Amino acid sequence: MSNADWDDDESEGGGGGFLAQIPAILWHRKWLVIIPLLIGAFVAVAAVFLLPTTYRSTAVILVQSPQLSGDVVGSDMADSVDRRIARIREQITSRPDLLALMDKHGLYAGDRTRKPLSKVVETMRKAIELAPTVATTANNGSTKDSTISFELSFDYARPAEAQAVAQDLTERLLELDASQNSTQATSAVQFLTDQANSLQKQISEVEGQMTSISASNGRALAGNTTIMGGNSGGIEVQIAQLQRDNSLMMGQRQAMQSTDSRDPLVAAAEAQLTAARAIYSDNHPDVVAARQRLAEAKAHAQAGDTKQSTLQQLDQQIAFNNSQIAALRVSKAAESGQIAASLNAQSRGPLAQQQLAQLQQRLTGLNTQFQSISGRLIAAKAGVQADAQQLGQKLTVVEPPIVPDSPHWPNRLLLGTLGPGGGLALGLLLALLVEMLISPIRTPDALFSFDHETPLAVIPVLDALLPKKPPARAWRRIAMIGARRRTEA
Repeated sequence: MSNADWDDDESEGGGGGFLAQIPAILWHRKWLVIIPLLIGAFVAVAAVFLLPTTYRSTAVILVQSPQLSGDVVGSDMADSVDRRIARIREQITSRPDLLALMDKHGLYAGDRTRKPLSKVVETMRKAIELAPTVATTANNGSTKDSTISFELSFDYARPAEAQAVAQDLTERLLELDASQNSTQATSAVQFLTDQANSLQKQISEVEGQMTSISASNGRALAGNTTIMGGNSGGIEVQIAQLQRDNSLMMGQRQAMQSTDSRDPLVAAAEAQLTAARAIYSDNHPDVVAARQRLAEAKAHAQAGDTKQSTLQQLDQQIAFNNSQIAALRVSKAAESGQIAASLNAQSRGPLAQQQLAQLQQRLTGLNTQFQSISGRLIAAKAGVQADAQQLGQKLTVVEPPIVPDSPHWPNRLLLGTLGPGGGLALGLLLALLVEMLISPIRTPDALFSFDHETPLAVIPVLDALLPKKPPARAWRRIAMIGARRRTEA
């Protein structure tokens, strides 16, 4: 075994495990450790001196809760701070606003001459940070995340400009928030008012349609559609009876006018009685009435009634009967009209009820929407009033931006520590990795692992027996003596 493979460690430590060999490994692989250490130190020094310094100015903006409850000002207006801030961030980081800030404070003068303007704008946009602070609250067993504050910061190479831009951004944010709150509240009131008016108009139209249907189908919707047609037969019987009486009286009148021997009234009564007996039995009401009229006619004849008075009575009775017949026909026509109207209403009833049910359902939905819109409108008006009196949710600066007294980036102490430390760790890792790949034999135990034979002896390396290198002056003297001898020869 050569001296290169069997190192000086045998004389120092003898056997032992891998941990005992670490000092020897590091000594023989010292350049694998030293070179990364020097590179890391060089990189750290270069970063400390070459990286540009960045200062950060930060403002803390508090989200003040509304002094009125959410039921009064509306929950939408009380919980929209995150959406408002998101919109405001897009506005304050827009290209026109950023260019105005660049011109006002003279920012990025060198970059604007070397780089495209869009790149410079994007660089400034990344330097602006708006970070919310979220707190978790518990309510009735449920948790809710709510934003309680914001941090608005701006990074720049010079502290004064960083503070000035952060101040302008803070003022711009508060201005936009106030204007957006007012505009949003006013727009919400106008929109909800238009919605309420539209719903009221629709409700009036539906109620008018329901009233019209109810008025034109009142009898069918009332449910009283029973057809009353039992009196038609009685009316026809009465008309026939009156017509028959008129026929008899006309016959009596003609008989009275044609004969002069007897009393015309008695002759007419006898003729009427004879005609009634020819049709009915003696007990029939018409026969009894005819017999009674005959008796009355004989009594009148005996009392000395004249033929002219009898004819006038007959004419009056016939005229009365005709008027009764006309009245009965009118009554019959009215009853027929009622029957037709009842049948028509009965046929139109289901359709009218269906239309009313549909309109009622629509009216219920419109009323529900109107109540919801009315509640939101009242809340929106209260929000406008609260915003005018500064009782709603608003943003307040609790910590204005100041001129930073120390750079935010880079952390030179950290870089100075990480560079050499990282180089040293990398060197140690490389040394151990090379040792594991080469796996040199450093101890008798390592030799035993190859052939499973115990070495007979271990020859130590003695520094006293090795030839020592002459010093540099001795080598120069020996070289001069050798050159002189070659010259003499």
